Amino acid sequence: MVVEGVVPGFLLRVLAVGGAAATGLVVASAALRLTTAHWGIAGVALPLLTATAILARLAYPQLLARALAALGLLVLAIALGGAVAWSGGAGWTIALHVGAAGAAFGAALLSAAATLRGAAPPLASIRDYLTLTKPRIMSLLLVTGAAGMFVGAQGVPPLWLFVATMVGLAFACGGASALNHVLDRDIDALMGSRTRDRPVASGRVSPAQALEFGLFLSACSFALLASAANVLTAVLALVGNLFYVIVYTRWLKRSTPQNIVIGGAAGAVPPLVGYAAATGNLALPALWLFLIVFLWTPPHFWALALMIKNAYAAAGVPMLPVVRGDRETARQILLYSAVLVVFTIAVGFWLGPFYTSAAIVLGGVFLVLAALLRRDLSRARAQLLFHYSLAYLALLFVAAALDPLIA
Repeated sequence: MVVEGVVPGFLLRVLAVGGAAATGLVVASAALRLTTAHWGIAGVALPLLTATAILARLAYPQLLARALAALGLLVLAIALGGAVAWSGGAGWTIALHVGAAGAAFGAALLSAAATLRGAAPPLASIRDYLTLTKPRIMSLLLVTGAAGMFVGAQGVPPLWLFVATMVGLAFACGGASALNHVLDRDIDALMGSRTRDRPVASGRVSPAQALEFGLFLSACSFALLASAANVLTAVLALVGNLFYVIVYTRWLKRSTPQNIVIGGAAGAVPPLVGYAAATGNLALPALWLFLIVFLWTPPHFWALALMIKNAYAAAGVPMLPVVRGDRETARQILLYSAVLVVFTIAVGFWLGPFYTSAAIVLGGVFLVLAALLRRDLSRARAQLLFHYSLAYLALLFVAAALDPLIA
């Protein structure tokens, strides 16, 4: 995914300057012996410098040496901070730790200064940047993430934590979607009017600009979730981001008709993020929520694939209807739907009676629509199942969130 840029864009400049400022605050907090703030700020500086280095590697090679120096020295300073704790605060370890942090600050300043040379290309329209985040998909992911928080908290989580987690999760989802636009720009141009007019495929947003935007949001997500919630939450959001971009979009989508079966794991991560933010750990209810989304994804996505199979065929994407045909796809949809409904009811023991009642009713309708599609392979049937599946997942997770409030 190498995308050549000429002059660094505005968002790269924000990342580089923000990374330098955060690294400077790391040094200042160490000098003032603000231990808790020191490590919290380091958790903000690290993703900003990492995103800057990745952008330099993919789009701006002239910045790579400075960006890698800043990142490497900060990682060294963090490692030496562990040595300080291990040695009981020996003077030489403290000196090395502070020296490395100071060197990282200097290198980050040089990296930031290099990004500021020349006039940055103009930003794209707000509408195009919003489109890059795929807001419709994001809204459903936020519902599942919010439900994970309510289930984890067994009630209403603290408002500040809820808002911070939802914003951080939105950044992660939006960042992954923007990077998806960059990777899929070639096939988007071949899949007809549905995707041809997307910002990167149409040329309204350059690949370098979309890359900057995606990495900017991803870095902000990690920094916000690590500082406001906990590191586990930030890592889970990052893992979901990387799985969607690298494993699904870059590899599975173009290589196997089972792409969405395995790749669905990326979309199942938000409930884990919400649960971890509320509890600081993961437990069985979080795993059940993850598996519900994982099992829901194939029948949901294959219904869409039936609707637009010609577009996938034109782009050479091996979606199940293209490779195995409509009848086999409908059979697989019914099979996965049955497994999904049985599973959602079975885990009601952990998620509560109100949730279980909703799972029975909503799942019954899902099975009926899947069975009707198996008998009638028309586009109208596929469209009905696809749209219902969106409402199904949202309502099921709302029920899971409400259950601890009702019980």
